[in-house]
Amino acid sequence: MHCVNVVGERLGLRDVTPADVDALHAIYGNRAATEHLPFNPRSLDEVAGIVEEAMAAAATEPRRLYLLAVTDPDHHGVIGVARLHVEADHPHSAEIGLGLRPDQWGRGIGTDLIRLLLGFGFRSLGLHRIWGARSPANIPAQLAMLTAGMIEEGRIRHHVLAPEGWRDSIVHSAIVDEWNSLYV
Repeated sequence: MHCVNVVGERLGLRDVTPADVDALHAIYGNRAATEHLPFNPRSLDEVAGIVEEAMAAAATEPRRLYLLAVTDPDHHGVIGVARLHVEADHPHSAEIGLGLRPDQWGRGIGTDLIRLLLGFGFRSLGLHRIWGARSPANIPAQLAMLTAGMIEEGRIRHHVLAPEGWRDSIVHSAIVDEWNSLYV
């Protein structure tokens, strides 16, 4: 099993554990934090199930799913969640997603988190391409992805069935060579 423990300048990433359920529920169960996600806020039991599934996925070989607690190294608390999913048919490529507690918004944490995820995917996992999709209305996610070095690729129409109906997704990606030219 490949255990994740990555520390950046302002954030850390580590595998989720059952002890994180309450902290993750502060994100997954929060209506503001899930506003642009394709599901309604989750219950505490649903979050516990997500953590169990992530722990089972962490034990598989090859590992394809990384559900990671985003930590504040100074205070050692969980302030967010990050997901990196390596595509089964294209193991050189992975999709990322993230969520932060609303009290962490507006501080550049999303940009730092995306950079940390990209560094983990490219350096530790040897990926070639990492991409993420966002709601067209999620302007903070757009700015975080662009600032972190991702390129906007385009729109996928009626991509996600959200609680309020079908919505489009805007796709952003980073390629290892381009990313290395910015950060290595």
